[in-house]
Amino acid sequence: MNVFRGPTQFSAGPACALSIGNFDGVHRGHRALLKQLREGALEKGLVSCVMTFEPHPKEFFSPEQAPPRILNLRDKLAAFAQMGIDRVVVEHFNSAFARLTPEQFVLEILVKQLNTKWILIGDDFCYGAKRAGNFASLKVAGEKYGFEVSSIHTVLEDGERISSSALREALAAGDMEQASKLLGRPYGISGHVIHGQKLGRTLGFPTLNLAVANHLHHRKPATTGIFTAQVIGLGNKPLPAVASLGVRPTVEDEGRVLLETHIFDYDKDVYGKIITVELLEKIRDEAKYPDLDTLTQAIAADATHARNYFQKKVYV
Repeated sequence: MNVFRGPTQFSAGPACALSIGNFDGVHRGHRALLKQLREGALEKGLVSCVMTFEPHPKEFFSPEQAPPRILNLRDKLAAFAQMGIDRVVVEHFNSAFARLTPEQFVLEILVKQLNTKWILIGDDFCYGAKRAGNFASLKVAGEKYGFEVSSIHTVLEDGERISSSALREALAAGDMEQASKLLGRPYGISGHVIHGQKLGRTLGFPTLNLAVANHLHHRKPATTGIFTAQVIGLGNKPLPAVASLGVRPTVEDEGRVLLETHIFDYDKDVYGKIITVELLEKIRDEAKYPDLDTLTQAIAADATHARNYFQKKVYV
């Protein structure tokens, strides 16, 4: 899969089948659309292409009110690659892009730069300044400029619409089972293992640390707390673990969000490696403890809980 920072990088390239959106989460609704896009592109002899935005438009317009990100950009791109998409355009969402009228967006971006011949969108798609363009206006533009426009209906789960908003609600509530249903996979976060304070090692629970939500427009994690987890990327199978995602209120007050993961019976130097931590079950919320002894006792109880989770899975 090729990734382009803006459409001009492959201006006048091969004709493409295109879908456009934020795709936060790349949940089952998104995957249904991407599967149809890929299959339609093959049938039509086109390159499958996705345009997504960085930052999220809501983060650009009102960063303080923007919803938390479900996936970081790396994980979003990995999901696109897994779905077999040929090309991804990561459009820098800025004031100039936000001012494009629907007509300008179609002519300058879709036609001249992306060479679009077929567009597949969700049933709630809007585009252009003030979201003035919609499916009907895009159909009219397609007749004028020579591209097809199709839409895909909403995907439902138990009669409810699968959406990024529903997924955020499940994650915020710590309902990892519901989040997994909406995603079609466990909720995971990937990143480079970084050096921490080494406090976990002194407490008897060494951790692999990932920085989370440290981007200027991406300060809030979609979920926080203590979790039963598993780590992907350090062997040929997932490694059982317990993880803490949050601001570590007992040991620092900087507001920095970290994902700290203790892999059971594992002690190798993996600094700099990219891993994925999948959060399988929420154990409890973060808490501030009066001293390190109390914190250590809480971590030990969480580790026992997580070990029991995996032990039960073995015998089910």
